[in-house]
Amino acid sequence: MSLKIVIFSGMNAIVFGASSGIGRELAISLSQDGYKVKITGRREELLKELCLEFPQLSYRAFDIQDLSSVENNFADMVRDFGTIDLIVHCAGVGYENPELIWEMESDTIATNVCSATKIYDLSFLLFKRQGFGHLVGISSIASLRGNRHSPAYFASKAFQVNYLESLYLKTKEVASSKVHVTDIRPGFLDTRMALGDDIFWMSPLNKAVGQIYRAIKCKRRRVYISKRWTLIAWVLKIVPSWLIKKIM
Repeated sequence: MSLKIVIFSGMNAIVFGASSGIGRELAISLSQDGYKVKITGRREELLKELCLEFPQLSYRAFDIQDLSSVENNFADMVRDFGTIDLIVHCAGVGYENPELIWEMESDTIATNVCSATKIYDLSFLLFKRQGFGHLVGISSIASLRGNRHSPAYFASKAFQVNYLESLYLKTKEVASSKVHVTDIRPGFLDTRMALGDDIFWMSPLNKAVGQIYRAIKCKRRRVYISKRWTLIAWVLKIVPSWLIKKIM
């Protein structure tokens, strides 16, 4: 059976957190599919290098913890494009922090909760005004349960999952039915965000991004990456807390 490749042209996208990892590779995939893409991140040199290699890309460097900067840059990118078809939020931080060092917890909450919420809200309100658009959030398998080594990270991903579901429910308010919300829940990927040593079922980045991109094009509501994590997710949902406490 032949695989039909669909090329999208004349489409505009923003990828938050595109200087490395999933965001970088998704931005490349989008540009190769004909999208014009705005990429963001804090590391300007990496963004600049990527844009030189792929002329469909342009960048804005800023810190998403600065919520005023997020709002201003978002408005500028919308003005530059006129309309936005796709927004992918990949930016995030995570620490192993069993000692509960506050600076690490605070940094995680500021980035994964406050900044993510700001970007989600700006995106949804834009799409509601437009009557169309697709918001994609990169959450995590970590959203399903707590974790004694990285409490803020796991809790922040649970927040993202529930917020994305809330926005999905709010799409009922859009008469066109053309606003979509996708929740991507990766397991352990070979990126700098992988926490700990001897990580179980580590997936290569290129394999994971291929699956993520297919899920985006199909406008899936939620998807686990790689696919085998769907089984782990089912198990995690039913295992009692006392057992998780004993074995993890």
